[in-house]
Amino acid sequence: MVKARRGVTDAVRYVLGVLLGVVVLLLLFGKRAELLAARHQLSQVNLGWVAAAIAAEGLSLLTFAHLQRRVLGLSGARIGLGSLYLLTLANDAIANTVPGEPAVSSAYRYRYYRRRGASGASAGWTVFTILIAQAIGMSMLLLLGVIVALIGSTSIQRTGVTVIGLFIVVGAGAVLVRRDLVLRAAGAAVRGFRRLTGHPRGGIGARVDATLARMREIPLSTRSTVGIVAIAAAVWACDFGCLLCSFRAVHAPIPWDGALLAYGVAQIVASVPVIPGGIGVVEGSLAVLLAVYGANRVSAFSAAIAFRAVNFWLAIAIGWVSVAAIAQRERRRGRNGAGGSAVGRSRQRL
Repeated sequence: MVKARRGVTDAVRYVLGVLLGVVVLLLLFGKRAELLAARHQLSQVNLGWVAAAIAAEGLSLLTFAHLQRRVLGLSGARIGLGSLYLLTLANDAIANTVPGEPAVSSAYRYRYYRRRGASGASAGWTVFTILIAQAIGMSMLLLLGVIVALIGSTSIQRTGVTVIGLFIVVGAGAVLVRRDLVLRAAGAAVRGFRRLTGHPRGGIGARVDATLARMREIPLSTRSTVGIVAIAAAVWACDFGCLLCSFRAVHAPIPWDGALLAYGVAQIVASVPVIPGGIGVVEGSLAVLLAVYGANRVSAFSAAIAFRAVNFWLAIAIGWVSVAAIAQRERRRGRNGAGGSAVGRSRQRL
């Protein structure tokens, strides 16, 4: 019953988010003159820079696959980079289209790791560590964007924003370094929830406790922490490169003072679970912030649309093909496993 209510809530939130995104897009498209100008600009895109934007996005996803392999390796699990890249493509599509984020895509990756031989502790620790590393990487880029935007400014209010950003980065880093405290808090929360509701009960509850305990035992040195955060920041940096290439693709100058800040804010908006993939809102926030920092409004809107065409729509299309490819591969492995078991049983009878 609880799961059914949760499913209905997620569905309602998803539909409302899509409707909100559509409303924002309609508001953006409501300015007919600017829309026609943007349409004309987009019709004359430089295909070379479009290819560069696609390459930058592909490199971002490949870097994320490398991040997964690095973190899995620290926990003792080994999965090939090709398999992890296919997973990354699929995971990106799920994260941008399926309601219930980030839980759904994290669960999808967890199950994939487990099917590839990772232990429950290793898979859970990897998902947990990557989420925090991504948050730190984005915080660092966002802070850098604020600093770049503040160069030459003496505004006390803006300086305060920079200080707040610095505290966010330091706090997130402390969480990653002292993840044992976070995991202990998670264990305490699970035990408290069990006392209140009786769930998870029996063997499931024991497995949850044992997994959290094993996750705390996985080592993570300061050097490894720095390496993981650097890779996570590189994931975002390559994605930002896709935005820069999108400006060149629509023959527009890049507003360097605010481009990184606008990108960071747009990514935070995209992570809000109410609106799937930040449809409409990301385009709007990107265009508005880029215009604030000097970009022509038509050029800012055209660049934002070009960026999302690669970063969101193309990635979703390729990602769902990857989901199907993974499912087909799993079915094939299942049939081969069943066939191998049958041969083994027949040999035993002989």
